[in-house]
Amino acid sequence: MATITAELTSGTQVTISNGRHTWRADEPEKVGGNDTGPTPYELLTGSLAACTLVTLALYCRHKQIPLKSITATYEYGRVHAKDCEECENPKKGFLDQITSRVRIAGDFDDAQRERLAQIVERCPVHKTLANGVRMVDHAEFA
Repeated sequence: MATITAELTSGTQVTISNGRHTWRADEPEKVGGNDTGPTPYELLTGSLAACTLVTLALYCRHKQIPLKSITATYEYGRVHAKDCEECENPKKGFLDQITSRVRIAGDFDDAQRERLAQIVERCPVHKTLANGVRMVDHAEFA
């Protein structure tokens, strides 16, 4: 289980910790923040990117597939539901969408390329986001 603590420290700046590491999030100046760290959505897509690349690297190590490098670009945005052709029941309004471009460099045969392309979608964070997550929220007042 992952446990994270967070504290609003100044304006929109949030200090985040897992007990071993500390980092921060903030909002850009144009929306009232101080831009001292990535936005929450940048942290979310960064988590997905990190998970995907680590999963690919571990898979290649386990299968002894020579890997030169992996780089990725992830973009989060909102799209009109009507533009989502593959959605079974698009909701009215907008849908959240994450688009990835993962570049995997190495000397691969066709079967390895096909499998690595599948692995891109198999990291735990990708599965969580794609399947949805149950949220259980509790507000406490001091």
